[in-house]
Amino acid sequence: MQCPFCSDNDTRVIDSRLAGEGDSVRRRRECVACKERFTTFETAELNLPRVIKSDGVREPFWEEKLSAGFLRALEKRPVKSEDIDAAMSRIKKRLLSLGEREVPSMKIGELVMDELQDLDHVAYVRFASVYKSFEDVNAFREVIDALEKDGKNEQLTLTAVVGKK
Repeated sequence: MQCPFCSDNDTRVIDSRLAGEGDSVRRRRECVACKERFTTFETAELNLPRVIKSDGVREPFWEEKLSAGFLRALEKRPVKSEDIDAAMSRIKKRLLSLGEREVPSMKIGELVMDELQDLDHVAYVRFASVYKSFEDVNAFREVIDALEKDGKNEQLTLTAVVGKK
């Protein structure tokens, strides 16, 4: 690894530990020549599937596009950046686990909606309004009603479990 300070090629690893969700390694390094220390991150290079757009065009998966859509939906919402990073990591892992070389953009949209539904309901409705191309207020109402119904079912399940003590 080349030193970012003096460009010497002789560096040594001082410390290594897992980073993120265990999918990368954080290494503390020291340059043998100038004695400066720096951190590097090592991750496996995996090929994410190509995306098949709704018009049939195929393009590479762009993590920046995924991030931009996520952040746009979560704008001004009280969601931690660590939770956003973890959700995006789960989406990428699910795409890799499909084992497909190409994935329809609709599938990626569904994965994003699944994650947003768990993170923040307002962000979920924002994303769904664009993703599903809502035509009128009734479409919004249907999604909100479904979220409320799911929330009530979760509360009923929690009550049933707590009540069985």
